[in-house]
Amino acid sequence: MAIKFQFNKTSLNEINKQLKIRTRALPTLKNKESALRLESKKAKQRSEELLEELSQSLTRYEYLAGLWNEFEPGLISVRDVTIETIKFAGVRTPELVSVEYDVQEFDLFRKPMWYTEGVAILKELARLGIESEICEYKSRLLDFSRKKTTQKVNLYEKVQIPGYQEAIRKIKRFMEDEENLNKAAQKIVKTKHELEEQEEAR
Repeated sequence: MAIKFQFNKTSLNEINKQLKIRTRALPTLKNKESALRLESKKAKQRSEELLEELSQSLTRYEYLAGLWNEFEPGLISVRDVTIETIKFAGVRTPELVSVEYDVQEFDLFRKPMWYTEGVAILKELARLGIESEICEYKSRLLDFSRKKTTQKVNLYEKVQIPGYQEAIRKIKRFMEDEENLNKAAQKIVKTKHELEEQEEAR
């Protein structure tokens, strides 16, 4: 990206200002990038832990597999999922607060004794699955934001800051050359003027 500038003091001041802004922002952006990377990794790990827990729970309840056939379809369903939005390093991320279920009424005397435990098991399995999905989504959001921050860090570090520094060098060199030329021109004019005065004095 070529930086547009003019060879004058106004342009030099503006470029110096832009350079300062980017130089000051760079450490903050790098810290944000690190924090987002770490938090994204933590959310991904949490999602995997929950999936593992879900898998272990399913294995643990395998002995009930035959009994699930007696379970009424639609006896339990998820009514609502309450999610809280939490800001992390300027990124809005979801956090599971609670899961609400609709449980159809059933006759405790007519249904098998394990029905109540079955409802509790299904609630827990559903919660693990939902929370894992939310953690996975959170990880993707944070990672997307981290990639954008990395792009900005690279833009500042590898393109804009060196570009502004180069522009400052060019403007300063041009202004120094211009000043030297003016001094040389003034010296020539002065010498010429002195020679003319000497000629007239003869």
